Amino acid sequence: MNEDDIRLFHEAIGALSGEIRPLHHERVTHRPPRPSARPRQRELDTERIVQDMLSDYDPGELEHGEVLLYLREGVSRQVLKRLRRGQYSVGAVLDLHGHTIDEARAALAAFLNQQRTGPHRCVRIIHGKGYNSPHGQGKLKRLLNRWLPQREDVLAFCSARPMDGGTGAVYVLLKG
Repeated sequence: MNEDDIRLFHEAIGALSGEIRPLHHERVTHRPPRPSARPRQRELDTERIVQDMLSDYDPGELEHGEVLLYLREGVSRQVLKRLRRGQYSVGAVLDLHGHTIDEARAALAAFLNQQRTGPHRCVRIIHGKGYNSPHGQGKLKRLLNRWLPQREDVLAFCSARPMDGGTGAVYVLLKG
């Protein structure tokens, strides 16, 4: 290459006008993108607090809309956590809508006795929310909260996910 070619090349790339600066090193530094400023640990802490509060919740006298939670002593909390998330396959369903208290108790006993010998360990019991009951409060929900823990074959129960009836139904986990 002659001097004219070199000068033309420098003009073409802007070296003569000062637009281009020579590199003082041959290494390029690559910085990975910064993580978002989202407070993940705070979110995890808040979620953990809510879960802990709910797992120790003592329902007592329930209003409609309140969540039922029960875990038999000696059973892992992970079992209740999985039950609440709907991670167990529901094998059978009992609908107690329109039953009197005596009818509901008999139907519940027969249903659970039948499931004890069957292949299903997780069942759903629909008790309703009590909207058609006097004063808008259902008695079956409160009674189920008393009856189920008395049975030795019930390991845990909790209110269903909204898609399965929410606070108008419960998932019940039975002994295998």
